[in-house]
Amino acid sequence: MQNHGLSLRPMRQLLLLQKFLQGPPPVSFLLRECCVLLGLSAGLLIGISTPVWAIVHHPSQAQILEAIEKGQEGARSRNPPNILYWRFGSSDEDFQPQGFLMTKLSGIAVMSGHFALRGEQPSSKEIQRVLDEEALQVVVMIFGDSPTFAMDSYLLLKQGNRLIKPDRIRFDARASLISHRHGKPVFRAKIVSSFVYGTFDLEAPTTIKVFPGAGGEVTFDLNFSAIP
Repeated sequence: MQNHGLSLRPMRQLLLLQKFLQGPPPVSFLLRECCVLLGLSAGLLIGISTPVWAIVHHPSQAQILEAIEKGQEGARSRNPPNILYWRFGSSDEDFQPQGFLMTKLSGIAVMSGHFALRGEQPSSKEIQRVLDEEALQVVVMIFGDSPTFAMDSYLLLKQGNRLIKPDRIRFDARASLISHRHGKPVFRAKIVSSFVYGTFDLEAPTTIKVFPGAGGEVTFDLNFSAIP
C-alpha cells in the first residue's frame, strides 16, 4: 500500500498544523514546513485537499491552510480577492440576477488575499473570527428600473419539500444606478441573507428563491454537494 508520504512523522505534522490556530507564526513558514514534512510540493498539497469553495461547517487545519494559500496565490496574480467567492447566475454585463456564497473557507481565502495585497498576513485571531461564524451567507444581486425596487425583498432556501428561512436578511433600500439600457436606467441592488449551519443540508440540491420587493420571483438551482 502506498502512503504517499502522509504517514511521515505524523505527530510532528499534527503539532505543526495545530500551531496555526494557537499562535502567530507566519503562514508562509507553516506552509513551507508542512510541505517539507509531508514530502509534497505546495501545488500537490492543494491538489489533494478540499477546494476553498465547498460548504464546510468545521474546516480542517489542512483546509484552512489551503484557503490561506489560495488567497495569497490570487494576490500574486493581482486578482481581486472577491473573485474567490463561489458564484452563480449571470454576469453584470447581462444585467441578470447573480450571486455568490460566503463560506468559511472562501471567507478565509478572500481575507488572506486582501492581506497579501498589502504584503501582510492574517493573524490567528482574525482567522478564528471567520471560523466562529455560525451562518452561511448567501448574497444575490438583482436588477430593476427603480431605485427602490428592492425594498422589502426576501430570500429563502428550498431543499426538497423544506423551505428554510434566513436567520437574518438585509437589502439595499436604495439601489445603485449602474447603466442605461434602451434609454432606460438600470439599477442594481444587493440582498444578503444568513442561514445558520444545522438548519439546512450542506450537501443537498438547493433552490435559492428570491422575492424582489417590486414583485416577481427569481430562482437559482444549485447542488451544494457539487460545489468543488
